[in-house]
Amino acid sequence: MSETTEDVLVDARELMCPMPVMAATKAARRMEPGQILKVMATDKGALSDIPAWAEANGHEVVEQETVGTDLVFFIRTGTPD
Repeated sequence: MSETTEDVLVDARELMCPMPVMAATKAARRMEPGQILKVMATDKGALSDIPAWAEANGHEVVEQETVGTDLVFFIRTGTPD
């Protein structure tokens, strides 16, 4: 289990693509650069979608883990373009 502490949690479990990315986008827009966004998903597409979204938007996936059927991502928000 992670020791990283999030500033904002997005629980996108049971949501199918592209909803986890859309929920993460909405949350990240309200965050300050450098804060940690935790995204929880169960859709296997998130394994590629969340890291690709983070890179495309100037964020950094600092930790990623699987806990049971949950995919958990910790993302440091970047500065919006």
